[in-house]
Amino acid sequence: MGLRLRGNTSRTADKKSFKVSFNTYEPGRQWNGVEKLNLNGEHNDPAVCRSKVCWDLLRQMGVPAPRANHVRLYINGEFRGLYVNVEHIDEEFAETRFGNKNGNLYKCLWPADLAYLGSNPDLYKFESNGRRAYDLRTNEETDDYSDLAHFIDVLNNTPIADLPCELEQVMNVETLLPAMAFDVLAGNWDGPFYNKNNFYLYKNTATGLFEFIPYDLDNTLGIDWLGVNWGIRNVYNWAHPTEPRPLFKRVLQAPLYREQFTYYLRTFMDDIFNEQALFPYLNNLKQRIAPYAQADPYRPLDYGFTYADFETAFVDNLPFFHTDYGLQDFITTRHNTAEVQLDAVNAAPVLSWVFDNNPSAYQDINLSIHANDDVEVAQVTWCYRINGAGAETCVPMYDDGQHLDGAAGDGRYGAGLPAFDAAGFIDYYFSATDNAGKVSRKPVCGYLRLDIQNAALPVAINEVMAANSSTIADNFGEYDDWVELYNYSDVPVFLGGRYLSDNPTNPDKWAFPDIWIQPQEYLLVWADDDTNQGPLHTDFKLDAAGEFIGIYDNAANNYTLIDGFTFGPQASNSAIGRLPDGFGPVQPVNPTPGGPNMPITDIADLTDNQLNILVFPNPFSNELWVRWPAAGTLQMVDLWGRVVGGSFDPVSEGLWRFSADGLADGIYFLTAQIGKGVTIRKVALVRP
Repeated sequence: MGLRLRGNTSRTADKKSFKVSFNTYEPGRQWNGVEKLNLNGEHNDPAVCRSKVCWDLLRQMGVPAPRANHVRLYINGEFRGLYVNVEHIDEEFAETRFGNKNGNLYKCLWPADLAYLGSNPDLYKFESNGRRAYDLRTNEETDDYSDLAHFIDVLNNTPIADLPCELEQVMNVETLLPAMAFDVLAGNWDGPFYNKNNFYLYKNTATGLFEFIPYDLDNTLGIDWLGVNWGIRNVYNWAHPTEPRPLFKRVLQAPLYREQFTYYLRTFMDDIFNEQALFPYLNNLKQRIAPYAQADPYRPLDYGFTYADFETAFVDNLPFFHTDYGLQDFITTRHNTAEVQLDAVNAAPVLSWVFDNNPSAYQDINLSIHANDDVEVAQVTWCYRINGAGAETCVPMYDDGQHLDGAAGDGRYGAGLPAFDAAGFIDYYFSATDNAGKVSRKPVCGYLRLDIQNAALPVAINEVMAANSSTIADNFGEYDDWVELYNYSDVPVFLGGRYLSDNPTNPDKWAFPDIWIQPQEYLLVWADDDTNQGPLHTDFKLDAAGEFIGIYDNAANNYTLIDGFTFGPQASNSAIGRLPDGFGPVQPVNPTPGGPNMPITDIADLTDNQLNILVFPNPFSNELWVRWPAAGTLQMVDLWGRVVGGSFDPVSEGLWRFSADGLADGIYFLTAQIGKGVTIRKVALVRP
C-alpha cells in the first residue's frame, strides 16, 4: 500500500496527517470496500473531535458526507496518537451515495469561488499553489470542463427571478440548502461560502445534476484563525462580504430558497443543533476518546495542549490564538444568536427525496416524495402525462406507507400506476399545499421524467443453491445445484434463444430450450454439467466458493444481461434469493425451490443466550433483517441516544424486518432488551 503525508498547512505540523492508499501499486485493490483512508491528526483541535462531530451532523442533516471515526494509530508498532479516520471522497464514494461513479468529480480548493470567468471551459482549469482550483479527479483523460462552465454560468448569470427554475436543472439544491445551513450553524468559515475552499462537486450521471459534497471540517465549532466571532455572525450574511460567493449570496437572493434555508435552520436548531441533543453526545464522545487523547505523545507538540486543555475544550475557550470557544460554549452561543437573527418560518411545503422503483415494462410503477412543512401538509399531488401526449392527470398521494419505502405518518407520500406493457416514459411533477394555503412544486418548472425500459424478459434469477446436498433431488434422484427463475409479469415469456451463464465473458454458455415460462411461474434449472439428463440441465456447475450467475438475451440483442448477480461462499443446503420475488434485493433465504422465497427463520445456530442478536446486511440501504429469538423490546437509537423512527415488523418467529423510512444515512445502534439485559449492535445506513 501507499503511505504519504496529507493536508495543506498541516504538513508542517509535528503531529502529521497521513493518506493510506490500497490501490497505489495494484489498481482497483480495496480494503473493506475502500481504496484510501485519510488519517487526520487534528493538531489544531484541543478536543480532537470537531471534524468527527461535523461529519456526524452532516449525515444527520441529510447531506452526502463521508463517514468518520476515531482510531488509535500505530506505525511500525509505535503509537502515533489519537486520529480521526475520514472516508475518502472519490469515485467509490460517489457510487455508494449516488449509484454511479462515471461522472466528473471536481475537488475545489482555494480560490474556488465559483465566479463566472467566461464561456470557455478551459478558463476554469487555472492553477493556484501548483494545482487546479477546480481539480477534476475522474475522467482526467477527457479533461472536459464543459459541465462545470455551464453550471457556473447558470449560477452567476441567471436573473434571480428565474434562478430556481434554471438552477434546479443543473444542481441538486435539496442537499445544497441543508449544507449551507450546516456551515452557518457549525461556524465552518473555511468552506466555500466564506473562504472559497474545501468542497467537491460531482456530476451525478443518473440525474444530470451536480451534487455538493463538503470537505475538511477541522476549522469549525469555534476554531478561528481570522479574528472573526463566528458564534454571532449573521446567518444570512455569512458569506465573505467583499468577494463573489454566488453559491451562497445569489441562492439566498431567491425568496424561495431563503424561505427553505430558514426552514432548514429552524428544523436543525430544534432537532439537532441544540444543547439537549448535542451535549450528551459530546460527553459520550469525550469519555470514549479521553484515555487515548491523554496518552497521545504527539498531541502536545504543536501548541502545548495538555490533558486539562482537552477536558476544558469541550466546555469553554482556551488561551490560544485560535480557540475562542469551547464546543458547548459555541453551540449555546451560535444557537441563541441564530434564534434572534432567524426570519419567521413561512415556507411552503419543502419537497425532497424523490424515489421510484426504477420500473421496466411489466412492473407496476411506484413513486414517492418527502413533504415537510412548519405547519401541517394538507395535500400532495402527483401530476403526469404518458409519452408526452394528452392532458395531464393528477392523482392524490398518501402518507400511508403503501408505496416504496414509506411508513405511515413519516412524511413520505406515495402513489402508483399499473405496469406498462412496453417501453415509454412519464413526464411528471409534484405539488403540495399546507394548511396555511402555501403551495410548492417540484420541479419548480418543467417536468421530471421516468423512463420505462423495455425489459428483454420480465424474468429474474429468483433463488440459487450452489451446494445442494439434501434439499431437493432432480429427476435422476441426484442432489445437484440449481437456479430458480421467476416470471414476475402477467404474460407468458418465451425463453428460447436466451442463455444462462456463470461467466460474463461467455454469455451464451448454455442455451435455454424452446419453452415458455408462464406468469408468476417458478422454473428450476439444474446446474450439474450433465446435459444428457434433460433439457433443463446445464453444461456447467455452480461454484460453492461463490461466483456470478446471469440470464442473457439473444445475439440480435447483443447478449444483453437480463438479470444476474454475484454471490459469495455458500454453506451446504443454503440458498440466496430475492425478497420480494423477482426484483427484491438478493439475500440469504430459506430454500424454497419452485416456490415463493421466504425469509430465514431457522435460528438454531444462535446460542442459548436470549440476548444474542444477528443483523444483516450491515451496512444496509433501507431494510435491516434482525434474527433474535427472544420476546422483548427492539429499538433503533441514534448517536445522541435518541430513539428514532423506522419500524420493526415481525416476519416470522425470531425474525424481524426494520424499515429505515425517514432516517438519514449514518450510524445507529440497534438495542435489544429483556428486563435489565441489553444487547447493542452498531449498524450503518448507507443508501445508494
